[in-house]
Amino acid sequence: METLSSVKKMQDLALSKNKAGIRIGFVPTMGFLHEGHLQLIDVAKKNSDWVVLSIFVNPTQFAPNEDLDRYPRDLARDQKLAAARGVDVCFTPTAEEIYPGGDQSVVLLTELTRGLCGPFRPGHFRGVTTVVAKLFNLVRPDVAIFGEKDYQQLRVLSKMVEDLHFPIEILAVPTFRETDGLAMSSRNVYLSSAERQEATHIVQGLRKAQEALAKGKTSSKQLIQLAKEAMVSGGNIQLEYLEIVDANSLAAVDQVIQPSRILTAVRLNQNRLIDNLPLNP
Repeated sequence: METLSSVKKMQDLALSKNKAGIRIGFVPTMGFLHEGHLQLIDVAKKNSDWVVLSIFVNPTQFAPNEDLDRYPRDLARDQKLAAARGVDVCFTPTAEEIYPGGDQSVVLLTELTRGLCGPFRPGHFRGVTTVVAKLFNLVRPDVAIFGEKDYQQLRVLSKMVEDLHFPIEILAVPTFRETDGLAMSSRNVYLSSAERQEATHIVQGLRKAQEALAKGKTSSKQLIQLAKEAMVSGGNIQLEYLEIVDANSLAAVDQVIQPSRILTAVRLNQNRLIDNLPLNP
């Protein structure tokens, strides 16, 4: 596996692969890899000839009160995991290279970012779309792979690709979970053992909604109430939001009569966790 930090070297190498007709697969990450990330790499390998993994903790998607400084990092460990999984290039640019002095350009989506996490993380999605657009221009992928764990981000990036005519196929991979159902996340390392156990109430609540839908309940209000009761039963989980939305537009739905998604963000003491599940009538 080759490791590159220079944006020019990355782009030059990617352009040479494009010219040679080599199909590039791309997995953008912020590092501290877990099995969920590694499964994205597996999907990239199956759908391309040459796989690039980026590791970049993007400062512009963190608010001033968020965890940029303490976000978990272990580049040497990540490189070993990526190489063992068959990554061809590990791209590790610096913030100074991604955001050169005088940088004034941003990518902003207006509608898909209004709800859900948007109001709770002002500026977050602008940071995400801007950095991913930059990475797309540097890596020049034919296919990019994202997990469904951050479903709003997935929809936002898919819409960006559509709107800006990027010649890139977006592949979505279902959320990878621990054996107890907790969605894998690099931030799970923040959780104490007691918090780790209580966090399982999140997916339990979401599954209550799925089960009720399977039994014929379609009212979003009723499904949300069932999920909420299960999620907060542990005592320390506080909801930021718990919503059922159209799977494509992310618009709220009153009745689950089309492919939908139940999404939540919670606070568990000082930790913010997100999760979601499909609701398919």
